[in-house]
Amino acid sequence: MPDLMNTIGIWLAAFFTFCIFSFLYRDNPFYKLAEQIFVGLSAGYGLIYVVYSTMVPNLFAKLSQDFSGNLILLIPFALGLMMLTRIYPKTQWISRYPISIVIGTSAAISVMRSLKTDLLLQVGATIINPFQGSTASEISGNLLVIIGTLCGVYFFYFSKKQEGLAKIPSKIGVYFLMVSFGATFGYTVMARISLLIGRLEFLRKDWLHIIN
Repeated sequence: MPDLMNTIGIWLAAFFTFCIFSFLYRDNPFYKLAEQIFVGLSAGYGLIYVVYSTMVPNLFAKLSQDFSGNLILLIPFALGLMMLTRIYPKTQWISRYPISIVIGTSAAISVMRSLKTDLLLQVGATIINPFQGSTASEISGNLLVIIGTLCGVYFFYFSKKQEGLAKIPSKIGVYFLMVSFGATFGYTVMARISLLIGRLEFLRKDWLHIIN
C-alpha cells in the first residue's frame, strides 16, 4: 500500500507539472485546474500550520496550563474571531477593528525594522577605512562600496540641477544602480531556473527513472 500511494503521488505530481508547463503554449483548462488546486492546497496547509504551530502552543496550551495567569491571551484570540465575521456580509464591519490593529502594528514594526536594516546598518557598514584590507582586492572592494554608496545617494539629490562636474558622480551612481538592479534580476532568474531544474530532475529521476 505505501508503494502504491507513492506511485500515485509521483504520477499526480508529474501530471500537475505538465499542466503548469502547458501555460507556455497558452492559457488552458489544465493550467487553471493545477493553479486552483495549488492555491487551495496552499491555503489549507497554511491554515493547519498556523493552528498547530501558533495557536495550539501559544494559546490553547498556555490557557490549559494556567488559565488565570494567561487571560491576556484572550484578547488576540477575540480579535482573531472578529476577523472571521467577514464571512457574513451583515457582520463584516466588525472585522475592520482587528484588521486596523494588525495593519497599524505591522506598519510600525516594518518601519522600525527597515530603519535599522536598510538605513542604520547600511550607513554603519559604509563607515569603514578603505585601506584596512590586507590585499588589493579587499582595498578595492572597500573603495567600491564607499564610492557606490555616495554616488548612488547623490543621484537622488534633486535640490540642485546636476550639470557640469556635478553630473559626474550622478552618472557613476547610475552605473552602480544598474549593476545592482542587474544582479537582483539575475538572482531572480537563477532562482526560477533552479525551480525548473528541480522539476526536470523529478521527471527524469522519480517519474521516468532515466537517471539514478
